[in-house]
Amino acid sequence: MEEKEKKETFENPIDADKVAENPGLMEYAHTVGSAVIKPEDKGKVKGRAMAAMVQQTNKQLEQLYAQMKVLAEQAQEVKKRVEVSEQIYQAEMGFEPLVGHTYHLYQRKDNSFVLSMVEPSGWGKRIPFERYVASATLMADHTWDVSDAEES
Repeated sequence: MEEKEKKETFENPIDADKVAENPGLMEYAHTVGSAVIKPEDKGKVKGRAMAAMVQQTNKQLEQLYAQMKVLAEQAQEVKKRVEVSEQIYQAEMGFEPLVGHTYHLYQRKDNSFVLSMVEPSGWGKRIPFERYVASATLMADHTWDVSDAEES
């Protein structure tokens, strides 16, 4: 019976203050042969994550700005097309414009407009108007496709 009592009354030779109850749950290596566990600098991790997030959102913003620029340019083109179309419909025409044909808009000295079949290079050395405004083709829906407009 003494042997049984010896087994039951086993005393660990290592000091109790130096033994862990759950060594697998410790946040650091508990023996010399364990893998090295270094505490992570949480500020560094957050800083890297923040830098990656900023880089990604900046890239997306640049794409949106590029798209906005394209849309703004298209809006300016439509605005110019409407402006020239209004000038064409207010212009003096000595003929009926035909769908699919290109015509040329000029401005007189009195600021009135004239629609002509003669392109700017067809006048020779001097255009008989104050300035050339634009060239436009009449579309089937009776809108004008402005192909060459002078910058105003």
